[in-house]
Amino acid sequence: MREASYYEPLANGKVWCTLCPHDCHIPDGARGACGVRYNHGGKLYTLVYDKVIAREVNPIEKKPLFHFYPGSFAYSISTVGCNLRCSFCQNWNISQWPKDHLPKHITASEEAPQPICPQLLNMEQHVPGESVTPVMIVAAAQKTGCLSISYTFTEPTIFFELAYETAVLARRQGLKNNFISNGFISEAPQRQLCTVLDAANIDFKFFKEESYRRISRARLQPILDAIQRYHELGVWLELTTMVIPGVNDSDEELTQIAEHIASLSVAIPWHVSAYYPAYKMWNHPPTNAATLRRAREIGLNAGLRYVYEGNIPGEGGENTYCYQCQSLLIERYGFTVIRNRIDDSRCPDCGAHIDGVGMSGQ
Repeated sequence: MREASYYEPLANGKVWCTLCPHDCHIPDGARGACGVRYNHGGKLYTLVYDKVIAREVNPIEKKPLFHFYPGSFAYSISTVGCNLRCSFCQNWNISQWPKDHLPKHITASEEAPQPICPQLLNMEQHVPGESVTPVMIVAAAQKTGCLSISYTFTEPTIFFELAYETAVLARRQGLKNNFISNGFISEAPQRQLCTVLDAANIDFKFFKEESYRRISRARLQPILDAIQRYHELGVWLELTTMVIPGVNDSDEELTQIAEHIASLSVAIPWHVSAYYPAYKMWNHPPTNAATLRRAREIGLNAGLRYVYEGNIPGEGGENTYCYQCQSLLIERYGFTVIRNRIDDSRCPDCGAHIDGVGMSGQ
């Protein structure tokens, strides 16, 4: 069992978790909004420090990261849990597992003098996942030949301790690190994380406060702040908006998102991704290709250099074009790079610098 980072003790055995902007005040025997940070006796513990529910090799394009060593592979890991509760979550079976399966509150035994009481150990044992250590994760990533480790599938902020310690070791071994995140993280842990992080893709879900609160149980401003900090701290940044019919697909909202990204940098890639009915939003139809094409045009008209259409392979929206001469530079089908013509991070036809990390073709 591992004591959690980023919390402060309060009166009456409560703790204040400062890892994410929920700022949970957690009573003794209860868990935070993420479902995996547990207060026992006035100390906060993580239930997922050594419990990985998924680990697999993925193309980096699946994250999606299109301007971070395109064509490479990422060793991808996740635990259960998430600090949001998006009604349209595509991985709800693991992101929402602790909230749906673990008891909401366990009263600690007053007779147990040991630091970790039987109730806490029992809760930890009910968390699904394979027992791992950062050393094991890095060794497995090296064995598979992956270039990077991706902390993904659910929200990696909630397994901060495992992610950070793994990232430190990975960097020492020459591996890259990337976070695939909802961006709902507090400033201090984000700054610590960015000392070992090479890239991040952040879900930029909406530009409406009401939508974030109603659909995702979050707030917009902390996510805007986190996106700006990632950019300012030098982490390669890409953003993804899942375009949901009738929710965030209006020209007005898509324009607001695109213009906000462009105000940070026109070099930040924006992925507009197709929605497929899931979790609690089965009543919304899937996104069609025409809607994504419209979103892409909105992004380009806002001045963004790179806008991609995701989750509809074969439509051409996955390709990278030179923003200056419009030459086809990287041809993709789904998550597969078919051809990469970029030479030393430049367009071979006009010489324009193509933004990203490790962009040159092999």
